[in-house]
Amino acid sequence: MWRESNENAAQAPGSTGRLCIIFCMDFSFAPPAAPTPLDYFQTLVQDEDSLSLLEAAASIAQDVYPDLDLHLVLDEVDLLAAKLQRRIAADSPDLQKLLALNHFFYRELGFAGNINDYYDPQNSYIHAVLRTRRGIPISLAVLWLELAERIRLPAAGVGFPGHFMLKISLDAGQVVIDPMTGQSLTREDLMDRLGGAHMQLLGAEEEVPMGLFLQAASGSEILERMLRNLREIHASAQRHERELAVINRLLVLLPESWSDYRERAQVQLQLGQIDAALADLQTYLHAAQDASDADTVRQQISQLQGKV
Repeated sequence: MWRESNENAAQAPGSTGRLCIIFCMDFSFAPPAAPTPLDYFQTLVQDEDSLSLLEAAASIAQDVYPDLDLHLVLDEVDLLAAKLQRRIAADSPDLQKLLALNHFFYRELGFAGNINDYYDPQNSYIHAVLRTRRGIPISLAVLWLELAERIRLPAAGVGFPGHFMLKISLDAGQVVIDPMTGQSLTREDLMDRLGGAHMQLLGAEEEVPMGLFLQAASGSEILERMLRNLREIHASAQRHERELAVINRLLVLLPESWSDYRERAQVQLQLGQIDAALADLQTYLHAAQDASDADTVRQQISQLQGKV
């Protein structure tokens, strides 16, 4: 905005008689909106090659703890890693690194599975696991893998059926360990955990090779498994708002996971969000027109449209 000033309209001796124009500009701007926890998660997972598994996994807790300072979480892990690194020479054999890491993680720090309250959501929140030293296989694995990376131990997470595992590549061969205890597992142990039902793939006549179940999981796959675990926990407890927040993250991570749009719609309906549910059902049906439940979804859409 601007205004004219005639304060000196009466000319002083020797003045030029020019009119003084004063422009008063308003340079104030509204501050940009702070990114939401979901926005931040999206920036973390948009590129698999640069994905920080630890930070992305820790950020999941921000749906419940929006003021959680992730830098403090990362700093705490940095301190643990530095303590471990001081004990291991860079050129130490990988077996020695593995033994040192397991002793440090399970014996000294006392990390273990929370067998007394396995389905507590806190077991999925990295900052809480750091505080209590208790977690579930996948949350413990995220921390273990971060420390393994800091000492250059070649390790990976494994999306084993029913129980997330860790595998380490040594000169003598591959070692698979249980992140709940740090114990190594034999082939027979793994077979027992799989059970006969898992060893037959879609009625295949031959036994499925064990290696099929020991493929290294990517960072995105680990996050997906963490989120699906947590979603199931919230769903079982009928915590619909928290379940919705988890599904929102799943769809940021996997925007073409069409069945999750259908599942999110059902949660939205529980929360009375009819418009949002209708949009998600339409998205699902558009992408999965030949799905076995397509007719059921069409019928549900028709019913919802009558309520809008």
